[in-house]
Order: sequence, then structure tokens, then C-alpha cells
Amino acid sequence: MCGIAGFWGFNNGDALCDQANLIQKHRGPDFQGKFIHDDFAVAHQRLSIIDLDPRSNQPFVKKDLIIAFNGEVYNYKELRQELELKGVIFRTNSDTEVVLESYFEWGSSCLDKFIGMFSFCIYSKKDESIFLARDHFGIKPLFYSEFDDKFCFSSELKTLAKTGVIKKEVNMNTLILSLNFLWVPGNDSMFKGVNKLPPGCYLTKSKGKKSVMKKYWSLDDNQSKPSSTVKELEDEFLQSMDRHLVADVPVSSFLSGGLDSSLISVLAKDKLGALETYTIGTSDEDKKIEQMPEDEKYASFLAKKFDFKHHEIVIKPNIIEELPHIVYLLDEPIGDPAAINTYLICKAAKENGSKVLLSGMGADEMMFGYRRQKATLIAERYKKIPEFLRRPIEAVVRISPVKIFGKGFKIGRWAKRFISFASLPTADSYLMSYSYYKSNELSKLLVGDYSNEINNIRKDHNELFNSKYKGDVINQICNTDLNMFMVGLNLTYTDRASMGASVEVRVPFI
Repeated sequence: MCGIAGFWGFNNGDALCDQANLIQKHRGPDFQGKFIHDDFAVAHQRLSIIDLDPRSNQPFVKKDLIIAFNGEVYNYKELRQELELKGVIFRTNSDTEVVLESYFEWGSSCLDKFIGMFSFCIYSKKDESIFLARDHFGIKPLFYSEFDDKFCFSSELKTLAKTGVIKKEVNMNTLILSLNFLWVPGNDSMFKGVNKLPPGCYLTKSKGKKSVMKKYWSLDDNQSKPSSTVKELEDEFLQSMDRHLVADVPVSSFLSGGLDSSLISVLAKDKLGALETYTIGTSDEDKKIEQMPEDEKYASFLAKKFDFKHHEIVIKPNIIEELPHIVYLLDEPIGDPAAINTYLICKAAKENGSKVLLSGMGADEMMFGYRRQKATLIAERYKKIPEFLRRPIEAVVRISPVKIFGKGFKIGRWAKRFISFASLPTADSYLMSYSYYKSNELSKLLVGDYSNEINNIRKDHNELFNSKYKGDVINQICNTDLNMFMVGLNLTYTDRASMGASVEVRVPFI
């Protein structure tokens, strides 16, 4: 797990690499390297997980190719064996060299063979061309910008902003999206002219020519057969767990006490023999103000039952001191407090000597685990109740309290939230379940006429929601979450918060 940054067409590439290595050092504190060829420059920050040997430091040069790689390819040993049968000689035990040789052997088709999370750049000195790729689901980030005869990319938006290679002009469309969701969906960034390489895509660029982007993978092409069974799902998941335990450093796990992280932790302990687990706890004072999830209770129960070496990190008031640094790490507006929890757990794990943490992320999106997903399904039934019966129900909900005797009343809040979207058409109902404003409310926050941008929020969301599975609300919801919510929020804050603490998070469900 690492960070990468590249600059093409700039006359100060060497200095830009030095800056990038400093800005993104938290992504790779173990080694920072750079490679310069004419007006192409690439920087790499290494967090050593597989093959700790310095020979695997990057940028990695072999033949006329140079690679700067961020992530892990979990099936690299199988690919290495396949390449060795073709006569390839390896000089390291890293997955990085396997990725480079795979590209040399199969070109862009190598992406069809990789199982993992990655974003990487391969530069050919011979052709003066670059090949940029991002993994199937966008687990690993990659920002890029192209203007005049210049091209630049990086693992973090702040790198392009702080090196001064882009114009820091705010993208109002993205800003409005972030106000509505409290995170940034889609492939635009907060700055005009800076984009995220979409998941499952690669980009090629030759000197003097415009870049070309292609999609190499889509979830649509890989749908499960209707005949899939629980046994097939179990086999697939166990294989994924085996792959995600490949590391030359200790592997630990998040443990919330929920089904997803519990399953991952138990299976990891079974395979590794011993496992350190981490959970977030809340203070007794906070519990007096708001009823909190019982994460600590169930995590503690599991830790005792399965003999985990368990660590509980209690959130205290001094978390406020961490906020400026966490905001700096997140790069873009993200209002989910889970980002803070992720950073605190990863920071504690790093201080305890752990570099890799397993996460249950992705299970809720795939297996209908979110409360808002179920609420949208209930709303479909609610709409069938005659309106004259719904009116008195909604009147009672509107006057119900959200706090009783100074303590938060969750059911009251949830009921108010529910009636705010329950009567809308299904796609609109789901959009409102995680929007913070109605269109007219959003327009009041803004100076100027941004009606087109506001209207596009609903248009783009509903286009995705209704793109397939019509009449199958559960799969419409899951498809929307996998393509929008998981990538735009969950994977984004997980990467930025964890790498901010120099820790790699792996997601076996995804």
C-alpha cells in the first residue's frame, strides 16, 4: 500500500516529485523514491507490506518500463508461476514486479487477471507513453488532470493542489453535491479540471497526444447466476479471505461486533492462529446524552469467545484536537463521523505495530444491511396505505419529540426522517433517504442560480437507480449503493483516514 504522483510536461518534475513525496509521506513512510525521464517524473511513497526487501522499492525499473504501484494484487503468486512458465525471470518477491511483467506480457489485458485493490502508472521510455489503471471497484484512489501539453496524477487531491500544478478553482457542481450528501459522489473532484479515474477503467497517453480512457470491467458483466447457492457464496468468500491474509507483516482486524467484521475476524483468527482486533468505544458521559450502538458489548463478547487480543479505543473530548488533521487528510468534504473512528483505530493499530487491518466494508451494500435500505422497502408498503389514514400518522410524527429528559430519542428522529421521503416515487424516496436537503432548501443555501446543478442531482441519481432491475427494488438499491455510495463515501474515507495513519485496510467482501 502506497502513494503515487506523476508529472508530465513540467520543467521542474524533479522538484515536484520531492514535494509530492513530502505531502504524501503518510501513505508511504518506509521509502520515498522518484524517477525522471526527460519531462516525465514520477514519485512513489512506500508502505512495505509484501516483500519488505529494499529491492522492491519504487519507482521500479525493468527493461524499458517503470512502474509506480499503489495497492495489492492478491493473486500475484499464481500469476508469477504463469509468467515463469513463459520464461520470465524475477529479481524480487513482490507483487509490483508481477504487475509490471504482466503488463509487458499481456498489455492492458493484464487487468483481467488481477484480483486486488490498486492504482498504478506504467511509463514506457521506448514509446514515451503512460498507462494508468484503477481497480474494479475503486478501492484505491487516483486523481488526474490534463491541460495544455501537461498531465499530472496523484493518490491524493491535496498533492496536486499543494504542488501548484493545477488551478484551485472550486467546482460548484461538486460543491453542491457535497452539500446535499456530505460527501462527493461521481468522478469529478472539488477542483475544476481534476477528475478521479473511474473504477474499472484505465487511461493511456502518448507524448503530444490527448489521453484515452477505456472501461475494462463492469459489474454488469459479472452478475451471479440465478442458480448461485449459499455454498458457492461461502466458497467464494473463504477464497477471498485467504487472499486478503497474504502479507509479510502482521494482519489485524476491525471488530464492531456486527456480522460482517465478526465473520472476518473469526475466519482470520482461524487461519492465522492469533489475531489483534480493534473497536471504538464511547464514554459513559456520552451514553447519558445519546443511546449508543453496543459495539463494545458484542466486540468484547466475541473477543472472549474466540480469544482475540482485543483493543478498545474510547472516544474522548480531546478528539476535537484531532479534527483539523483529519479534515486535512480527507481532502474533500466528508461529513461521516466513521472517518474519525477509522483514523483513530488505524492510528492506535499503527502505534501497536499493526500495518494491515481487515474491514467488513461492502457487506451492507451487497447484502442489504443499511437501515435506509430497509426503510425504502417499507416505504413501498407504506404508500399503499390510503392517504386519509397516512395523514393522522404523519401529523403525530411531526409533533413527536427528538429528545426526552435530555436524552436523544432515536425513534422520533427516525420516524420524522421516514415520513419525509416515504410517499415519494421509489427512486426519489431512496435519494431523499441520504440527502440532507430538499431541492428548494438546497437552493436557499446558495448565492446565485444553480437550479441546473441542483436538478442534476435528482436526474443523475434516478438515472442510475432506474438503469436496470426495474421492478426489483432490492437490487435497484444495492446496485445504486455499490456504484455510488460505496465508492463515493465508504471507500473514500477509508482510504484517506487509514493511509493518514500509515495503515492499509483490506476489504474481503468487496
